[in-house]
Amino acid sequence: MPTLLIVHHTPSPNCQAMFEAVVSGATAPEIEGVRVVRRAALSATAADVLDADGYVLGTPANLGYMSGALKHFFDQVYYPCLDTTKGRPFGYYVHGGNDVTGAVRGIESVTTGLGWRRAAETVTVTAEPDRAALERCWELGATMAAGLAD
Repeated sequence: MPTLLIVHHTPSPNCQAMFEAVVSGATAPEIEGVRVVRRAALSATAADVLDADGYVLGTPANLGYMSGALKHFFDQVYYPCLDTTKGRPFGYYVHGGNDVTGAVRGIESVTTGLGWRRAAETVTVTAEPDRAALERCWELGATMAAGLAD
């Protein structure tokens, strides 16, 4: 059964709402035959990444960059997963107070290095996530899971 790994750092109510919307989309009843695994960024391992067929990443934008927790995740999995996971699909979401540019740039840089393929539209939010933002998060989760179910 294909596995979607959701790696997230969820320190705020805004990030929590986005995470929950992604999970809701990924686990929608109409998407069958996909296992969804959730891991906090500080506890996700290279084995989790190697066991998964696709990824959703979630982070706040902190001080102009992705969270330290997501950066730690990438530092831990980069070399052990570099050759094996090339071409795997991923998507991501970022929440920031006013700017997410540095976080987006950082995630794009690392995932390009890993050779991952962006398979869903990125969701960025710079305020409290409204209904439309949460719907985009739901779509991100659903798109990634449905892409693995095919």
